[in-house]
Amino acid sequence: MRAYTGATLTPFLNEVRESNLTPAAKTIAGQLAADVVALHAKVEALAAELAKLEQQRVNQTVNQPSSKKPEWDKANGVDPDKPRRKCKLGGPRPGSGNRSKPQPDRSVTNLLEQCPHCATALTDQPPLDVNVRIVEDIEPPAQNTVVTQEISERKWCPTCHKIVAAKSQLALPGSDIGLHATVRIVYLWVVMALSLPNIQTDLSRFLRLGISTSGISKLLIRVATILTPIAQEIRQDIRQGLQVWADETGWHVRGINWWLWAFANQTSAYYYAAPSRGSPVVTQILGTVFAGVLITDAWGAYNVVDCLFRQTCMAHVFRKIRRWVQAFPNARSILRFYLRLKHILRDGERLQQRAAQLDQEVLIRSYQRLELRLDQLLAWKNPNPILASIIASVQRLRDRILTFSLLPGCPSHNNFGEYIIRKGVLKRKISGGSMSPRGAHAYATLISIAQTCHLRKISFPCFLHASLLHYCRTGKPLLLSEYPALIAQNKTAA
Repeated sequence: MRAYTGATLTPFLNEVRESNLTPAAKTIAGQLAADVVALHAKVEALAAELAKLEQQRVNQTVNQPSSKKPEWDKANGVDPDKPRRKCKLGGPRPGSGNRSKPQPDRSVTNLLEQCPHCATALTDQPPLDVNVRIVEDIEPPAQNTVVTQEISERKWCPTCHKIVAAKSQLALPGSDIGLHATVRIVYLWVVMALSLPNIQTDLSRFLRLGISTSGISKLLIRVATILTPIAQEIRQDIRQGLQVWADETGWHVRGINWWLWAFANQTSAYYYAAPSRGSPVVTQILGTVFAGVLITDAWGAYNVVDCLFRQTCMAHVFRKIRRWVQAFPNARSILRFYLRLKHILRDGERLQQRAAQLDQEVLIRSYQRLELRLDQLLAWKNPNPILASIIASVQRLRDRILTFSLLPGCPSHNNFGEYIIRKGVLKRKISGGSMSPRGAHAYATLISIAQTCHLRKISFPCFLHASLLHYCRTGKPLLLSEYPALIAQNKTAA
């Protein structure tokens, strides 16, 4: 800012005196010049005072954290000067934040008998205060396994006219591996996806349980055979579901290419290992008619099932188109086609969100307008050869692109199916597949039960132990539908 003083305005005042202005005008000009000098002097004084106040404010806040105010200086935990961060959709992710500690099972007091620095005896002094904390730990590794000699009585039954024996509840019939060890072996193989040699190493070195890989394999196959009725129960639940996600991935059986199939709904997941990737496997799992929504990728084997609704995974379609866009950046028509198709899908998502507030006729008309836009997009004039092949692939899926917009809760992608099949992909990468068809079927059976327990928020080890214990008592495994009643019965008894 330019500073105006009397010396600065002297030339101006001389020009006013020498001018032809009237005496009254010269007096007014002189008064205005004096006012300008006074105002600028006042501005300089205010600027100096403002600089002094700013220096005081900096001195007061220099020791505060730069990211946030101290906790004691917050207004109800909210900083009014800081914009609020938007919460993520669905709230915080599961497992975030500090978990509350459980109630302690025991209490241990650490006595202070001498000073840790100078070794002065402090036994006679009363404690000033105490430090309390909750510690969670596990039992130390076992030095030896628990070996139990089991004696079962055998008696003559006059009614059955035969000799009967008492039922064992420690291990499967004819097995020398207990139920707890069996459950752990299954958990390591299925949930932790460990290979048989790694399971053998964990059992021998950490738990002191000696068992060969051949013995582990035979035990796993036997457990899977026992639990086959549970897998059939899961498959029946899949067939009766309203929505089914399906996917498949490669599998290896002694170096031969097999396929691991996965069919899932919100509460069940069924896996099946087969040497074929064709439609007979789909028919075997779902049947020829499925009264629900089948959500898959564009694999043609699923077309054999007569479904009420079909929805293809648009994420796969967009991923392929983006590859073409990256490979041919100069072909702008591919990018325009991609953006217009994406806009149609977004409008379909908006229609799905508003479907509950719309009348049936309005919903149908809105859906028909989306289909009309899709047909107009597919009728692209003079496409280049690459875009023509893209349009042809999308045209084959035309009836399965916008199905989700009419059905509440139906996604436009197969992400859930990808999540379900991911369990098998991890197992294949770690273990390399199976060494026999029986092993492949055993894994499919056990992973079906484990994943279903996960979807239903059931502890897989607890259910597995309860089911095998029920088999030891009755000769039949405990089904998933029977497990809640058993839990309620145990709580009532407790």
